[in-house]
Amino acid sequence: MTLRRFAFMLAACLTFAGKANDMVDTVGRRSNMIQDYYLTQFRLKAAERRARLDNVRTKADAEAYRQDVRKRLAESFGPFPEKTPLNPRITGQLSTEKLLIDKVIFESRPGFQVTGLFYRPKQISGKIPGILALCGHSSSGKNAPWYQDVAQSLALRGYGVLMIDPIGQGERRQFTDAEGVRPGVFDHNMRGKQLALIGEALCTWRLWDAIRGLDYLLTRPEIDAGRLGVTGTSGGGTLSTYLNAFDSRLTMAAPSCYITTQLRNLENELPADAEQNPPRLAALGCDMADFLIAAAPRPALILAQDNDFFDPRGTQQALEDARKIYTLLGKPEQIQLFTGKGDHGYSAAHREAAGKFFNRYSGLSSNWAESPDIQRFKVEEVNCTPNGQVGGRDIHAIMQELEASRRPEKAGDSAAILRQILQIGEVPLPDYRVWRTQVQRVEPLLCLNRFGIETEPGIVVPLKQLTPSQRFQLRSKPRAILFIPHLSTSPELKELGFQPDGKTDFFCLEVRGIGESRPAECNIGENDFFCSYGSDFLYASCAHLLDRPYLGRKVYDILAAVRLLKKQGAEEIHLIGNGQGSIAAALAAVFSPDVKQVTLYHAPLSWRQMVNSRVVRWPFSVMPPGILRKIDLPDVYRDLQSKNIRLIAPWDAAMRPCPPRQLSAAVRQYRISCPVLPTAGTPE
Repeated sequence: MTLRRFAFMLAACLTFAGKANDMVDTVGRRSNMIQDYYLTQFRLKAAERRARLDNVRTKADAEAYRQDVRKRLAESFGPFPEKTPLNPRITGQLSTEKLLIDKVIFESRPGFQVTGLFYRPKQISGKIPGILALCGHSSSGKNAPWYQDVAQSLALRGYGVLMIDPIGQGERRQFTDAEGVRPGVFDHNMRGKQLALIGEALCTWRLWDAIRGLDYLLTRPEIDAGRLGVTGTSGGGTLSTYLNAFDSRLTMAAPSCYITTQLRNLENELPADAEQNPPRLAALGCDMADFLIAAAPRPALILAQDNDFFDPRGTQQALEDARKIYTLLGKPEQIQLFTGKGDHGYSAAHREAAGKFFNRYSGLSSNWAESPDIQRFKVEEVNCTPNGQVGGRDIHAIMQELEASRRPEKAGDSAAILRQILQIGEVPLPDYRVWRTQVQRVEPLLCLNRFGIETEPGIVVPLKQLTPSQRFQLRSKPRAILFIPHLSTSPELKELGFQPDGKTDFFCLEVRGIGESRPAECNIGENDFFCSYGSDFLYASCAHLLDRPYLGRKVYDILAAVRLLKKQGAEEIHLIGNGQGSIAAALAAVFSPDVKQVTLYHAPLSWRQMVNSRVVRWPFSVMPPGILRKIDLPDVYRDLQSKNIRLIAPWDAAMRPCPPRQLSAAVRQYRISCPVLPTAGTPE
């Protein structure tokens, strides 16, 4: 088969990402493999952490463990920016019979505006305790009726309460309706993967907003700096937990509907938002309870629900872990758990439990009853801005500035740089299995022989060889093509119409997570592979927590297959990648001297293009954290020119074909020096 014919046939079946998304291997023979693999990894990390915690036996041990945890968490979240002027302003005021509500805007970073509502009693005698209330993932943010209930219930009991809009919610949306990214979790996961490329973390951005919110709360003359609390549910519970660990000004914390264990989340196939997956957290040996331990023995109340998707069994374990440290520090009573009846959310029972808790540690009355004086406002009534959106600089603008200011000239050997970022060590020669009982026929009269390669313990990926007759042992001619598909081999090959020419053997490798090992977990439909809350995102996040990028593991699979093919007779390997498979193929070619030629269909031009674009449809799994601080794809393509690399019909950041004029501009902008063909039918 000529490369030109291969290009034509591939383009015919993969003309745009929408069709590519439909290419699903319906067999799914090993759909639990990735789940089981990461469960093994997380169970090992949990056991290592348990052993460390079991060795804590004295007060001195507890203090040392707490200090160690603080260092580990700081390493995960990284350095914070310098504090800059808040430039606060009050844009309006509402009132009820007993409350005043200020509409507040301040800047957590220069020009990066935060909208909030400051609730306080009309009648105040002396300084009052302050509470920072943090929202979950409601699209309307602080304006949601249930969050108004939380803030008003506390303010009616004598607290000054600041509730702020999270990034991407309420009056701080990062995308327009036309851009098609919904507020809340989808907004967060979109920006989270872009930030990761430049070595930033959304959890740090979210936490910084909360820290600056506490700064603003302390500018209020009504607030007693010696009585400061934080509470929030779901995403706000996450942020409350983080702030408790990182801000020593707090005197009490009541996070709701978040704290469990990482292992329970994974066992339950529960994806979490970008900010709920701090970089390297599991690799650093930390779990959710450690955010509480970092602040021990500060008074803390864990709020849970008995039917929450954040598993209350994990919540109980987290309580026990934290209470051990609190007990050794002499304050076992200052860490408590309240579990309400019902589903996920800041229920009336949570409001009561948190209120009594805050009252106890603020010196207010221990009595608590839900006030009849709560008055809900319409969303537009509590907006801080005239049109409901604050404007100013958004994450995307700041992210582009950060990327440009940090952009390095590639220094050093690409293989060494990539080996460090992708965490790829030596690749031993793998064994293979013969899966002859499941040979698939591809017309006309071609056999797709299947071999299983165990690339590492727990990972067996299918290597498929297209031949006129069945083969029960793996052999290769001196010349071989190794094809890395976008999603799945069988549907793609059915459209290719490949005919062996007798001179070259044709192999396909389905790296982990696609094709036969495409996970079944947490999928909501046949075409949800690129959903920002699907299984691919879940396992890319697991890899992120473990500091072993998912893309690096896919590259590792390719390198193992190349080694095996060489052992079985291949001398010249032509590596062909398609779509997301093209990225892994290019990176593998950098490492392997046995790859002599590289052809990439529908490859992205640059990771930097993914940062520059407002909407990016490429999955988090192909975006290694921090890689743009060291290297970009054009550097990789440049280094592969000696292997006759060609890019054919590249895709843009939205995983769509680049129109010729835009493609030419992008090639110049990102300094692509290898041949780029706009369509598969372009003459050589």
